[in-house]
Formats: sequence, structure tokens, C-alpha cells
Amino acid sequence: MHIAWLGKKSPFCGNVTYGRNITHALLNRGYDVSFLHFAEAETDSGNWEEVTEIRLPFIYKSQVYTIPTLGSTNRLRRSLQELKPDLVHASLTLSPLDFRLPEICKELNIPVVATFHPPFDSKIRNIKSSTQFLTYQLYAPFLAHYDGVIIFSRIQRDLLMRLGVPEKKLAVIPNGVDEVKYSPGESSFKDHFHAERLFVYQGRVSAEKNVESLLRAWKYSRLDSNSKLVIVGDGPLLNSLKPFYNQRHGVIWLGFVPDEDKRIDILRAADVFILPSLVEGLSISLLEGMACGVACVATDAGADGEVLEEGAGIVLSTNRVCTQLKTLLPLLQDHPELTKVLGQKARSRLLDRYTLKSNLTHLEGLYQQAIERKSMSIP
Repeated sequence: MHIAWLGKKSPFCGNVTYGRNITHALLNRGYDVSFLHFAEAETDSGNWEEVTEIRLPFIYKSQVYTIPTLGSTNRLRRSLQELKPDLVHASLTLSPLDFRLPEICKELNIPVVATFHPPFDSKIRNIKSSTQFLTYQLYAPFLAHYDGVIIFSRIQRDLLMRLGVPEKKLAVIPNGVDEVKYSPGESSFKDHFHAERLFVYQGRVSAEKNVESLLRAWKYSRLDSNSKLVIVGDGPLLNSLKPFYNQRHGVIWLGFVPDEDKRIDILRAADVFILPSLVEGLSISLLEGMACGVACVATDAGADGEVLEEGAGIVLSTNRVCTQLKTLLPLLQDHPELTKVLGQKARSRLLDRYTLKSNLTHLEGLYQQAIERKSMSIP
């Protein structure tokens, strides 16, 4: 089967990780994959072997959204005509092309499914969740025109159904990670920073990720000098936060770490993984931490609370995150037996629900269903 994947290869974000993981897994299962993405030159494509690439012109792109050129729609249509894929899978990039794609694929008689990534919250509790809700309201009428829409949790499904997307179009297929690659193991990372207890945040340093609440709670808690907080990632708030939270407070800024093996090494060394987001989808970084057997703390934004429910981790409310962490951080520092048990439970939950292997099996079923429905001309 030939899959035409429309997604992102840069700048680095969860959508990029999702596309890389799924397309590589599809290749390993014998699929033919073409990758269509917004890019200007060879250096903008990343190193993804065995994939036919089609570059689409754009005016602007970021980790959040993309503005294509006027000619990108025609370029996309011509490319699909030439490729003649069995199915198009769009990992939606928050671009105007997202709205045109079902129409283009209908003209070409190609089934099309989409993965809908935008962060969300089941309740409007803050300005960020309110803004994301508007995104869902905007997209819902167009998602109904796809042959299938992949979302990550039952909470996200219920939200889209309330906004008018038919239930039959929605498939809950959570993110998954390679549980063999991401697994508990030896690491010397702590030795570099003379740390006995290691707390890790991995993700964008931006307002919606709420990293400042974690940093304020860390500074207030005045943990032991051999406890360290490592921040892995970059983003728009990085330079404004670093001067106020630094090594004097036990905070280590690593910036973006492109080497996957090094990121795994960090997670294997970690005692606690913390994700204080105000809005989320389903965090791949959280799943990676769970797979490595790390005790995980996350807010109930998006699907992350669902992932850690029933004792697989500690779930915080998005309200007063800093206050909750001020109480929690000393507890997690002083009770290694607690973090060990939580890490074991996190790994167990990952193996039960969130492996890449399981994700692919469900995805293949959706592909087959979409192709059969298109061949039978079922609306």
C-alpha cells in the first residue's frame, strides 16, 4: 500500500516526532511512503531515508502553524495526481491546506484521513484553553469531510462530537512509543551534574507549557543541593526565564537536544518527569518518560490526565500548578521508594496502552476501512 503523508519535518515539535515515528514504522511494515511537507531546500527536509519527498512552498511556518503560498494548493494537487497513492494521511499542520485537502482528495478519488493534534482542555479554565477551544470550533466543520479523523483520547473525541463531528468519523488511536528503544536502563547522566535526585522537564519553553510555574515552585522549595532540575528544550520564553532560574538554584538548561540517544539517556537517569502544561494533546515526551520507567507528574490538560489516571502517575489540576508543586517536590525528593513504584506503574501503563506497535495495528485498520468505504462510495 502506498501512503502519501502530509506533515511536518521542521521546526521540531510533537507533530514532527509523530510523523517520523509513524512513517518509519510504516516503512518497516512494508508500506511505500511519500512525504509531502512545507520546505524550501534540501537542508529543510531532515534525514529520513527511503521516503519520496515533495516540498510545498510556504510564506511562513512555526512550531504551531503554517502559511502556504498561493501556489501550494496546485502543487499539492499535481503531486497527488502523479503519486497516485492508495491513501493520504494528513498530520494536520494548522494550515489553510488542511481545509482544502478533503476537496482535493475527493476530486482525485483518494481516501484521506487526518490526525488532529492541537492541544486542548476538557474545560475552559484559562486563556490558553479558551484559545485552543476556538481552534477546535474552527476545524470541526472541516474535519467532518475527512474519511477518518485520528484523535488521542476519549476526552478529545467527546469534545469534537459536541462540536458536530460525526462519531463514525472519529478514531481514538493514542500516540505510541517504541517500548524497546525507550526503556529503563543504565545511565551516567547524573554524574555529570553531581546529582542524586534528578527532575526533568522536556518540551517547548512556551506559555502554554507553563514551565515558569514549575521553576517558581522549584526555587521556592529550596531542595537539597544534590537535587537538580533539568530543562530539555527551547522556545520563546527561554531567554526571559534563564537569568532568574539557574545553577545557583539547581536548574540546568540543556536547550534543544537533537540526539535521540542522549534524550533517552537523560530519561533513564531521571527520577521524576514533570509536565506542567495548561493545554496539551497527548504528550509524546510524557509517554517517552513513562516508557523509561520514570515517575511522572502531569496536569490534567488534554489527554495527559487520562494517561496517568488510576495510579499510573500523579495528576495535577491546571489551576494553581505552582502551589501544588511546592507541596509535591519535597515529597518526591525525600521518598525514592515512592518514585520507584510510580516509575514501575508508568512503564506498565505504557506497555498496556501506548506502544507504537499497538498504534500501528489500529492505524492499519483505519486505513483499510477508509479505502473500502471509498471503493464502495459510502459517504
